[in-house]
Parts: sequence; structure tokens; C-alpha cells
Amino acid sequence: MKSCPQCKANFDDSARFCSSCGAHILTSPAVAGSSGTHLPGMASPQEETSGKAVASLVLGISVFLFSILTGIPAIIFGHLAKSDIRKSGGRLQGDGMALAGLILGYLSVAFIPVLLMIAAIAIPNLLRARMAANEASAVGSMRIIVTAAVTYYGRYNKGFPPDLASMGPPFGTSADSNRADLLDGQLASGSRNGYVFTYRAESTSGNGAPDVFLLTADPISSGASGIRHFFVDQTGVIRFDENGPADQHSPPLQ
Repeated sequence: MKSCPQCKANFDDSARFCSSCGAHILTSPAVAGSSGTHLPGMASPQEETSGKAVASLVLGISVFLFSILTGIPAIIFGHLAKSDIRKSGGRLQGDGMALAGLILGYLSVAFIPVLLMIAAIAIPNLLRARMAANEASAVGSMRIIVTAAVTYYGRYNKGFPPDLASMGPPFGTSADSNRADLLDGQLASGSRNGYVFTYRAESTSGNGAPDVFLLTADPISSGASGIRHFFVDQTGVIRFDENGPADQHSPPLQ
């Protein structure tokens, strides 16, 4: 058994490093000279870079490439690396890399509150902008359907079309009263851009061809895909209501 010249702990004769303080037995004050030179015939200690220091630096850089969530692991690995380097007695290198990883990690953590504030401001504005775009699209789609219904009325002499599908793309190459090819497939299916469209044609006399129609547009998810509900009939006047389904008594859209 030998005694460590630095911490006086005992270790095996074959050991190259002290198990307590990590000092290399060839570089301890009792063996090496004051100039740091080694005794003749003895090998120089092998220095190595701490893997945790490398990991800390890589994770810190990844903050700018992937996500600020890598900043927390960068901090953890940075502290572990500096602790290992301090205990290694010069055997481990990479203190600068660990420090850089710590700085980048702490900067990313400090940025989280700023990011949350930006998100708190931006997300509601984005939702409002999206709902406004959906509502504008719904109004535009209603005008297209009204035009298609009036065109159908004049083309086939059967009154207004019975449903949206009858104004959709034909099954074959030619259009007819069952598939007039006046609407695209999506609009003929009754939904587009966060709104669902409900069409109904009626005959005021109770029999014969439909001479009036009612069309409503309602948000699929009220308050998320849109706020206002819309209504239009054969007059072409689009009306709206923010509290529920619109009808012929709702105020007209300006």
C-alpha cells in the first residue's frame, strides 16, 4: 500500500490515481520536482477532456438550433463537469467548455419568461386573426352559394336546387340538375375554413318547385374557428348574430 502525497489516503501499489482526490501519483509533490518535471523512466500522466463538459457545450449550442429546453440539461452537465474536473487533480480538462455550456444554459432559462410573455400576447392575436379570416371566408362562400342557386334556378327551370350536393361537381363529364357543377366539391359537402354550411330549399305553396331557400353558416367550434353566425336567403342579404344561429330577423351585415 502507498500513501497519497496530497491527501494521505492509502491506495494500491498498482493504482495510478488516488481514489480520494484523483491526484496522479507521478505528479504529486512527493514524486515530481518543483519544476513539474517527472522522474526519469516514468510516463507522463494522460490528460483527457471531460465528456460531461462536451455534452454541456453541445446542449448549450443546441439552444439556438432546436429548443430552449436543452438549456436545462446543459446546466446540469456543466455543473457535473466542473465538479469532476475540480476533483480530478488536473487529469480532466474542459473547464472552459463546461463554463460556456453553463452560460448558454442559464441564458436560455432566463429567456423562458420573455418567450412566455411574447406567446401570451401573440397567440390571442393570432387566434383573432384566424377567426376573422374564417368569417370573411364564410361570407364569401355564402355569396358563391347564392350565385350558384340563382344560376341553377334559371338554368333548369326546376326552382332552386334541393341541396348543396346538387350544385356540386358532376359524377361524369356533363353537368345536369342532379350535379350542376356550380360549386367545388368541398363547398358542396357543406364545410370550409372552420365553418359548416346548412342549405334548405322550400316551396311557399307547399307543392311544386322550391321558390325560396335558406342558408346558414355556423363556426365548427364557436369561439375558436369563428364567433359570428351567418344567414342568407334568396334575397341575397347576409345577416349575422354573435350569440347564436342567425336568421331572417338578425341584423344585416354591413
